[in-house]
Amino acid sequence: MTLNNKAIIIGGGISGKLVARVLSDFYKEVIILERDHEPVGPSPRKGAPQGEHLHALLHAGEYGLEELFPGITEDFYGGGAVKINSTLDLSWFHHGVWKLRYDGKYSTTLQTRPHLEWHIEQYIKKIPNVIFQYNQIVQDFLFNEAKNRIIGVQLKDKSLKADLVVDASGVSSLSSSWLDKRQMAVPTEKVDINLSYISKQFQLSGKKDRGWKIKLVYPNPPHEKIGGTISKVEDNRYIVTLMGYHNAVNDNAVLKSDESFVELARKLPKQDIYQEIENATPLSKTSIYRVPHIIWRRFDKLENLPSGLLLIGDTFCRIDPVFGQGMSIAVLETLALKKLLQKHHRELDKVPTAFHKKAGKIIGPIWNMVITEDFRYSETRGKKPVGLSIQQWYAKKIFLLSSQNQYVYDSFIKVMNLVRPITSLMKPSIIKSVLIYAFSRK
Repeated sequence: MTLNNKAIIIGGGISGKLVARVLSDFYKEVIILERDHEPVGPSPRKGAPQGEHLHALLHAGEYGLEELFPGITEDFYGGGAVKINSTLDLSWFHHGVWKLRYDGKYSTTLQTRPHLEWHIEQYIKKIPNVIFQYNQIVQDFLFNEAKNRIIGVQLKDKSLKADLVVDASGVSSLSSSWLDKRQMAVPTEKVDINLSYISKQFQLSGKKDRGWKIKLVYPNPPHEKIGGTISKVEDNRYIVTLMGYHNAVNDNAVLKSDESFVELARKLPKQDIYQEIENATPLSKTSIYRVPHIIWRRFDKLENLPSGLLLIGDTFCRIDPVFGQGMSIAVLETLALKKLLQKHHRELDKVPTAFHKKAGKIIGPIWNMVITEDFRYSETRGKKPVGLSIQQWYAKKIFLLSSQNQYVYDSFIKVMNLVRPITSLMKPSIIKSVLIYAFSRK
């Protein structure tokens, strides 16, 4: 295989690291430009303020990560991550009912984001042609106007040329502002959700068998707007993340004291999380992360996008984090990129355009599924999907059936974890169960 000379990745977060892994097989040199300091351990970093909050890899994300980094799952466990039975160790209150608990033979890994990201970075550092450059802020692209091609990046004190530039820097990316300045309007889908994420780590009291490793208490929209999750992570710690849609949480008030955080947990639809932390020992400060809107920049529809530029991760689409899909989408995008690189390895210039179209197909059904739920609140603003009321009605019946019908819930688990398409919930047997449930309730 003929290797191209150099690829540059803007952003050393999870998406940037994943891309570096696949590009290392097709480029002689891969440079990751990261604005943060080099980490000395698995700790939150300034460039990822969301890192102190609960994160999850869905099944599709876990399987894909293991494909990209063979053996990394066992490394997670060796570092203290918690392996659980996905349907037995999960206690989930959703839309006013508790989901069934049974042994579905699925496993999930519970860990903090810094722990996950640290292990990926250690793996990447073993790849000889991947180079991290820390404390680097990209100020501009190097652009060949005549060829409409990105040919590198401009840093504060130097310029770097490359055959490919990947922007994995996140929602406030250089690419978006740079394209706007050049009047290359990117078609954009944006939905206002005004979400607040509030997290804190605890040492729980007692040694009782709680019967769960992770517990989710979701709001039942449209009247309930506050939910929360408590999850076991490394070193027998528990991370509690509370969230509120449409400014339902007074951010300043909850930051006042540890007690304020606990009192917010009391407002959840169920008291389970509050009862666990009311006498627990706080291990961290209270952290807040705000998501005023989710956004999907349709680079797949921009016809005059400069060649030599590839967008991935939150740079392409920031999804509602409540559904825990962001990291898994990045993994699926990276696996798609790997296949395209293999297909076009002799003509790598074809890859960015083909990738953006493929990424759009990955994001599309997930975006639609997420905003169908976000639009249960009347305050949500944005473009509504076609057939919204029907989708919401059907999804609600699936959620409620998941408390009593194991087949329906198992099918939903596969869709939620991105291992089956949402169309799998339209099988005749499931439609029949939904209709029987709906009319029997009437």
